[in-house]
Amino acid sequence: MIQILDSEKEQVIAVKIEGNISKKDIQKIHPLIHNITNKGMKVRWYFKLEDFTGYDLKGLWQDLKVDAAHFDDYGKMVMVGSKKWQELAAEATDFFTGSEVRFFESHQKDQAKQWINN
Repeated sequence: MIQILDSEKEQVIAVKIEGNISKKDIQKIHPLIHNITNKGMKVRWYFKLEDFTGYDLKGLWQDLKVDAAHFDDYGKMVMVGSKKWQELAAEATDFFTGSEVRFFESHQKDQAKQWINN
């Protein structure tokens, strides 16, 4: 499930991710991407990962389609979590995208917010 959080900057999409991500979750975020890109800005992402277990199949497919369509529209990304695999996922995302991606431990969430907003 994806819960949209308040963010300080209009180009930042902040979300809390728990459990499984579904197609419906991705469809909820897609218009937010367009709101930012239609203003000529790159989307910055703040992901707060809490008990994130993955995607269902339709959710994964939808996320891949949205990301492929907006590959050049993404700027900085930050992932905040507490598991080693989440840190590795952030490193892989940084390697495979043109975005600057960083991982912060859950207790460093204030630092993560400062980094994504600057």
